[in-house]
Amino acid sequence: MTPRQDPTLDNYRAIADAIANLFFPHAEVVLHDLRTQKIDYIANNISKRCIGDDAALEDMLTGEVDERNIGPYEKLNWDGQKIRSISTVLRDAMGTPMAVLCINLNISMFESAKAALDLFLSSSKVIPQPDSLFRDDWQERINTFLHNWLQQRQLGLNLLTREHKRELVLALHAEGAFKGKSAANYVANVLNMGRATVYKHLKELKEESV
Repeated sequence: MTPRQDPTLDNYRAIADAIANLFFPHAEVVLHDLRTQKIDYIANNISKRCIGDDAALEDMLTGEVDERNIGPYEKLNWDGQKIRSISTVLRDAMGTPMAVLCINLNISMFESAKAALDLFLSSSKVIPQPDSLFRDDWQERINTFLHNWLQQRQLGLNLLTREHKRELVLALHAEGAFKGKSAANYVANVLNMGRATVYKHLKELKEESV
């Protein structure tokens, strides 16, 4: 017959379930009861341990452990997959360690995904832009100028006010960006404004220079 679990740890069991559910299926949360030196609870068991197994955390009761959070640290699971863990020491109202909550995150899948992305994004196969194709690439010149302009002002495209857009259209004109036949349409689409508004700003500029 399974002994009744200590209600003192009920809140920590609920927290264990919440963390395991949030990161399912990659995270296991183990609650160790330092008073009994047994595993009290396991949420999303990926380590094949059992409730009631020895916790083997006697050192936590010696008073030599001052940290509240220990880790993150890495270890291997039974199936050889890499686990990244962090352990939190839980204390009672008197400050005495009573339990340890261990979060074990299986990072093997993330490492495989990172390796695949690194391979896909590797620049080893990338060649410089061919001059024959990009010598007259007005779109790229507009993009480069646009994002440099935004970066200098710490702005994002979705944060531009009407006055920002007007200022940007005039700055693009000064750079010769509207020499391309479809440049005005392109700028209007990128800045999410009407083509007529772009021409209006350019007309105003022309009138101011007269």
